[in-house]
Amino acid sequence: MSSLAEMDDHALAQQVQRDLQGQTAFAELYRRHVNHVYRYFLARVRNEQDAQDLTAQTFLTALESIPHFRSESKFSTWLFGIAHHKGVDFFRRKRPLVGLETAENLSDPDPPPDETVSQRLQVETVLNAMQVLSSERAEALALHSFGSLSVAEVAQVMHKSEAAVRMLIHRAIQDLQQRLAYRSVDNGTA
Repeated sequence: MSSLAEMDDHALAQQVQRDLQGQTAFAELYRRHVNHVYRYFLARVRNEQDAQDLTAQTFLTALESIPHFRSESKFSTWLFGIAHHKGVDFFRRKRPLVGLETAENLSDPDPPPDETVSQRLQVETVLNAMQVLSSERAEALALHSFGSLSVAEVAQVMHKSEAAVRMLIHRAIQDLQQRLAYRSVDNGTA
């Protein structure tokens, strides 16, 4: 049998479903996807503790629901479908916190030592600007940018057409560009 690290997501999910080395196979799926799921939630809820809780809830639900995973879609798409629903539930219960202390964590978990304060401020500025986007636009942009999902995968998660998702992402980027251009004029930096 090949090493788990060499197996693709479908094979690992099937391994978990068969419960032969199920915990080890799921641990490998977790390792592969946890950072993307966490960054997605961090971009959406803007609070480290909530992002960690939602990430944990997503993986717990995935583990419980893995018998229902069908290999017609990618595992990551299925996983982000669960994450999307957890996010919707979160926003129904609670408004997002606007803590800026988490913005720097959206980059790689181990940022290079030469990361500048300017880069952190840019990330913070973009995240602040994202707060004014419509919920759908912010969701599409976060899934695509922070969740690293393709447009087709975002469409599947959001139950929309690819054209609709492309338009949501395009308009989100336009809104952000306008907002950021307006901010730079207000601050006298343009």
